[in-house]
Amino acid sequence: MTTREQLLAETFVELADTMVADFDVIDFLHTMACRTVELLDASAAGIMLSDQRGGLTVTASSTEEARLLELFELQNNEGPCLDCFRTGLPVAREDEQGMRSAWPLFTQKLKEVGFSSAQAIPLRLRTETIGALNIFRTSPSPLTEADLRIGQALADVATVGLIQERAIAASDLLAGQLQTALNTRILLEQAKGVLAERTGRRMDQAFQTMRDYARKHQLRLVDVATRIIDGSIDQALLPQRQHKTSS
Repeated sequence: MTTREQLLAETFVELADTMVADFDVIDFLHTMACRTVELLDASAAGIMLSDQRGGLTVTASSTEEARLLELFELQNNEGPCLDCFRTGLPVAREDEQGMRSAWPLFTQKLKEVGFSSAQAIPLRLRTETIGALNIFRTSPSPLTEADLRIGQALADVATVGLIQERAIAASDLLAGQLQTALNTRILLEQAKGVLAERTGRRMDQAFQTMRDYARKHQLRLVDVATRIIDGSIDQALLPQRQHKTSS
């Protein structure tokens, strides 16, 4: 078995292990975004989910740059993820000219943050599309057909994990679970900013610190975020202060 085949097998096992009641949706989707980058020779990945009003919200991303780029998509109502969600089909353009023709503002922003191509894969089950997976690359070309199939398989697993039959008995329960995930994400962004401010870490490093702490102490990410904001675990996450010496 090759290294990539082994990673693919481990990824599906890891994602499948989360398909239990009350699993942490944000952690699950963040894992998927990071594994997408590793498996598909991508530079970054992000996931948007639909909210109760039928719009999209940024829910997980592998890097801070990917998160900001997805927010730009939503703010300007332009980009592959939006087209993918609307059509329920994978969306890509063969070259930069094609991207600029379809998404002029988004493509300009994409280049500014250091990426050369972007495409999206739907999170769907049968005829229901609940979100999209954004894939960003420094390479100017889209994914190969083989990689696209792997990406769609990952997206399908994530979709099943979100609307699994054991945890969700009706569509209104699905909407409630997704809305809870979106509300949780707002709290996580607030805590991430607080931790970054207090420690001098980058935003994505602050999130990883929160995630590591949650796993180590068997806590939900939302509980860690709440405690960071109220200061009750501030000292557990802050690095040791360095005392300055006179020169």
